[in-house]
Amino acid sequence: MFSVEEACLVVVDVQGKLATIVEDSESIIENTAKLVQGMKALGVPILWLEQNPSRLGATAPEISQHLDGHPIAKIAFSACREDQFLEAVKMSGRTQFIITGIETHICVYQTARQLKEQGFEVEVVADAVSSRMKENKEIGLAKMQALGILTTSTEMILYELLQRGDHEQFKTILRLVK
Repeated sequence: MFSVEEACLVVVDVQGKLATIVEDSESIIENTAKLVQGMKALGVPILWLEQNPSRLGATAPEISQHLDGHPIAKIAFSACREDQFLEAVKMSGRTQFIITGIETHICVYQTARQLKEQGFEVEVVADAVSSRMKENKEIGLAKMQALGILTTSTEMILYELLQRGDHEQFKTILRLVK
């Protein structure tokens, strides 16, 4: 089970025009924004990635308005092929990574796979990842599941981290998911 003490959210490339043309784009952006707000309320660190931002643009403002600091720019599809990301993972001290973003079958898949290969627990938020084509999302999720990377949902992971109805952030999380 994931915990606030060990978890870290990784937001992968929800940026520019691509964020608006993936399957169910409004829902993906909305759920990612909920995850970011929920993780912040729970004190879970967030690593925020942008693929080639000079060409693809910035993170969707509905999400970036809730993020602190600056994104980690990358050119490699897998964030694990970028030294700045690997250093941020190491500095986080976390062992559990929750992945959200686009595209499921490219950057999300490659990042999740390499984190898993490095010995981390990894879960992908199925209702907060997408690809331009539904079939590619499904293939990406299936390949990750075959590797032992579990799927979760926005609401499920937030409640899993919350663990109790008397948690001080219960009402905050409840407002986000309802």
